[in-house]
Amino acid sequence: MKSTAKSGTHRIGMAQFQRFGGAMLTPVLFFMFSGIVVAITSVLINPSLVGSIANEGTAWYGFWTTINNGGWTVFNNMEILFAIGLAYGLSDNAKGRAALEAFVLYMTFNVFVNNLLTFFGPTFGIDLATAETGIKAIGGITTLDTGFLGAILVAAIIVWLHNRFFEKRLPDWLAIFQGSALVAAVGFPVMFVLAGIFCFVWPTIQEAINSLQYFLSNAGLLGVWIYTFLEKALLPTGLHHFIYSPFQYGPAVVEGGITYYWMEHLQEFATSTAGLTTIFPEGGFQLQGLSNFFGIPGIALAFYFTSRKENRKKMLALCVPGVITACFCGITEPFDYTFLFVAPVLFFVHAFLAATFATIQYAFGLSGDMGGGLIDIFAKNIIPMWQNHWGSYVVMFIIGAISIAVYFIVFRYLILKFDFPTPGRGEDVEFHTKSDYREKLAAGAEADAASLDEAAGYLVAFGGPENIKSITNCMTRLRVTVNDPALVKDDKAFTEWGAKGVVRNGDAFQVIVGLSVPQIAEAFKKLVDGRAKMPAGIA
Repeated sequence: MKSTAKSGTHRIGMAQFQRFGGAMLTPVLFFMFSGIVVAITSVLINPSLVGSIANEGTAWYGFWTTINNGGWTVFNNMEILFAIGLAYGLSDNAKGRAALEAFVLYMTFNVFVNNLLTFFGPTFGIDLATAETGIKAIGGITTLDTGFLGAILVAAIIVWLHNRFFEKRLPDWLAIFQGSALVAAVGFPVMFVLAGIFCFVWPTIQEAINSLQYFLSNAGLLGVWIYTFLEKALLPTGLHHFIYSPFQYGPAVVEGGITYYWMEHLQEFATSTAGLTTIFPEGGFQLQGLSNFFGIPGIALAFYFTSRKENRKKMLALCVPGVITACFCGITEPFDYTFLFVAPVLFFVHAFLAATFATIQYAFGLSGDMGGGLIDIFAKNIIPMWQNHWGSYVVMFIIGAISIAVYFIVFRYLILKFDFPTPGRGEDVEFHTKSDYREKLAAGAEADAASLDEAAGYLVAFGGPENIKSITNCMTRLRVTVNDPALVKDDKAFTEWGAKGVVRNGDAFQVIVGLSVPQIAEAFKKLVDGRAKMPAGIA
């Protein structure tokens, strides 16, 4: 009995971790487009790259500087976005209200920090007026530079307050203070106490972070390999968010995170003639995107040439969209899950090779912000950095071509050696793509009706609305926690509606949907909440 309880606790904990990872995606999505805007405009206002037209004072400089500053909006307000995004993603109800409460209380927290340091700075050992590090303006308020880590800690407390007090009923004469007003009222003194705690303990935490930065920045090739392997290997669990986030957006190796630091110093790096690993060694922890561009094509080729000849036309339809998505956008999950469920060992081979080739690239002098796909790599790295660092990128493509060949050879050998039932090798292996699902829909059906049908199919497979405890989603997966796992049907009940697979972990489930998951998740929530009716014929 004790072991069963322990197992249940583990499942609940894992579900919460996965839910956190999905919530992290909400603010992270904003960084992709903004990063491209900042990178491109940084090139256009750099006289050494485009000539005298970009000299300060010209109309060209004024226009593109304005666009550049607009792109920096997301980066300069990163902490606020994480606080709001986490509250929206993790709240149990009234998500819009939770997001608003998070904004109000998080800004209140920063005002308290500002005033405590202004009036009692010596008590905390911080002089707000003269401090050169550890201080940052967040939303116009000078406060402690806690980065995204501090934002999510404060947001977590706000989410707890929201889930605890938002639906609490008060006497009629106090009813005006129910809901968000009550959360704000309770949260106000909590933020004051929390601000005082942060003022006392954050300098110590900052010293520990600085020590961690020094250690990881000097970890060399082994550090890059371990980081990249874990980031890839933990993808199926959703816990990879806990690996890359502190590096990419947090202070694990550099203040503000790799993405922010790279964009902030992009012009400086572009004009430097020193090697990439010399000017930015921390960028070795952001090379995992290279496996999207070079690794996935090699895997696809192995799947194609190990499939039956009569199935190869279908294999092209299955693999090509996934490869294009991975190469250009850096979203590999739709492709990863086509083989994860039939031969999991191959997924860890992929993680091993991704880590190995990222480390080799780093050893040959490559560094930067390459966590995404081809668009990300070109816009934020190759284009602005080409003039003085073209040699590093030529070597990158040479090693990349070699890695495609190695991926192909290794995967082809393992598939044939162990007779893994990968796509196209047997009658009993069938995968559904987004286009496959759409072909099943009635001609001329609207996208929202198609999403509702698909969501309804999943809801029936989960045992109906009464069996649903919580709903979230990440980039490609619908995450659902149920009341009774025994009511959930087998994988076929999901795949016949277009799912590429189902991850089961006790009462926590992940339905691999694809890039249409935001629409599916919204339709799913409407069906559960009763805001939409079940389509005719689905029961």
